[in-house]
Amino acid sequence: MGILGQVKPAQSPQRKAVFLDRDGVINRAVIRDGKPYPPATVNEMQLLPRVDEALHALKAAGFMLIVVTNQPDVARGTTSRAAVDAIHERLLAALPLDEIRCCFHDDADACSCRKPKPGALLEAAAQYDLSLTDSFMVGDRWRDIEAGHTAGVRTILIDYAYCEQAASCLSDYVCGSLFDATQWILSPKTQEPHRD
Repeated sequence: MGILGQVKPAQSPQRKAVFLDRDGVINRAVIRDGKPYPPATVNEMQLLPRVDEALHALKAAGFMLIVVTNQPDVARGTTSRAAVDAIHERLLAALPLDEIRCCFHDDADACSCRKPKPGALLEAAAQYDLSLTDSFMVGDRWRDIEAGHTAGVRTILIDYAYCEQAASCLSDYVCGSLFDATQWILSPKTQEPHRD
């Protein structure tokens, strides 16, 4: 797994985080035949509307912002790790993100950090002493929702009605953008102490 933009772990008390998928949440996914794909280069990468505003609001509310993304095209040989890293460096420079955790493997590699497995979220939680029950996962695909659900965070689906399987577990909230997700995360009712 590749990690860019690491920060030092918090000492105490436990912090909370918003875990974010990349394509379709922060930047526009490339849609082909009803399915989302990542931009191939930095020049193809376009931020979605109001992403910067949403991330600054979450940061101001005390959340760590950790991108958790699958980029299997590296393992498949259809893109280079350098191209993916260049996109991540641009995102880290432009947005108030704490870190980007990227899995470069494909399903056949059985990697624990490749969503829908929760490894990337659990590793970040251990590293930064995060309270998972007070944290969130925002994604646009079933893999994101299942990873978040398994990790024990509340999940938010940005629903583009892709032509792919649905998540086997229900998300806690469904909306149309990261800005909408942020409004829900920061609402007083959502911020009440969460109990399983």
